[in-house]
Amino acid sequence: MNAHDYTVIDFETSGLDPKKDRVIEMAAIRCVNGEIASEFSTLVRYDGKLSAKITELTGITDEMTATGMDEDTAFRILNRMLGDNVIIAHNAAFDLGFLHHSLQRIAGRSFTNSFIDTLTISRARHVYPHTLKDMSDRYGIPLIGGHRALNDVIACWEIFRKMDEEMPAADFLNTLGYLKKFGPPAWSPPGAILEPIELKYAPR
Repeated sequence: MNAHDYTVIDFETSGLDPKKDRVIEMAAIRCVNGEIASEFSTLVRYDGKLSAKITELTGITDEMTATGMDEDTAFRILNRMLGDNVIIAHNAAFDLGFLHHSLQRIAGRSFTNSFIDTLTISRARHVYPHTLKDMSDRYGIPLIGGHRALNDVIACWEIFRKMDEEMPAADFLNTLGYLKKFGPPAWSPPGAILEPIELKYAPR
């Protein structure tokens, strides 16, 4: 495995349950030798009705998803972007759950890539809060219009680079931190290292 090849992914979804909800927007950037080599971003066609909450959060409407790329094609392209790269995501448990259940449904198989979760690193190294916006602010990274997939993956990549400069992020390969009170994620990749995390708070 080339230590320098990563694919950063982000999904916007119709809800929180990867078994029944759908990806409505996806973005991925393929990073080779520290540079963004290619990027892919598309709305994904969705025939259901989005809740007002999802539209408020993402700005994505039913009219927009009606014209999106069909799910099958979108995931085929994403799969090419992944190759055998290490996947990076912020709150990877969420995105990897949707990746797994979507691929199972569409292609009858999952993925085998290693991954790094920038949320797990954030929680290990920084005080609460740890959203993509909070971490972008902390590292002085511009996050333009969060909760749209392409903006989020670019911010996530920049956060990862800063973190990796501070201390190698490879120590967190295939590690998913979870909050004790919520328990481990419902699905996690085989071989993932699941670690209960206690949040750190700034002294008052």
